[in-house]
Amino acid sequence: MSLVSVHSISKSYWRDSLEIPVLQNISFEIPEGEFLALQGPSGSGKTTLLNLIAGIDRPSSGSILVGGTDVTTLNESDLAKWRARFVGFVFQFYNLMPVLTAFENVELPLLLTKLSKKERREHVAFALTLVGLQDRIDHYPKQLSGGQEQRVAIARAIVTDPTLLMADEPTGDLDKQSAEEILTLLERLNSEFKKTIIMVTHDPRAAERAHTMRYLDKGELR
Repeated sequence: MSLVSVHSISKSYWRDSLEIPVLQNISFEIPEGEFLALQGPSGSGKTTLLNLIAGIDRPSSGSILVGGTDVTTLNESDLAKWRARFVGFVFQFYNLMPVLTAFENVELPLLLTKLSKKERREHVAFALTLVGLQDRIDHYPKQLSGGQEQRVAIARAIVTDPTLLMADEPTGDLDKQSAEEILTLLERLNSEFKKTIIMVTHDPRAAERAHTMRYLDKGELR
């Protein structure tokens, strides 16, 4: 069963009166429970495609259904609620708040929910335990290694129990050992917790951890 259905998606950006096409008439399906790696050269539109599926950006034409919801038709308010419930995002450079502890960073998405303080604490503790950082809850980002920061970022992405986990170059800023640990964690989230994962990566070793690899070049998907 397809969790994500991308139909005839195109995306262009405008620079003054010049149209710059990024994606051209892309269609594909992502089954529930898939671990998909998106590869391609810099500037090929990988991150743009990820952002479109996550509802962070809108296509110029086409439709994107996630769990039966056409995210391209939602207004900004409904789209924000949908993202908060269904999508977890992991970035290359972690995007942690430096003035917040690991616990507080992971708790951030839960502040938008109706969970009680006790329930939020339980969710955060579980997420940090899952990524192996239960002993670092009071540490600030500057007190953590790059690999640990990325694990905090993954805990933040999964703390709301999202349907879809999006990872944009999650190992791009890490040394080899830390990268391997992050990829192993993503594999576990996919196999054990049944998270559907879409990962953008330029690293062939990272892509090999995925079930499926697709290649994006010059706005076209192969």
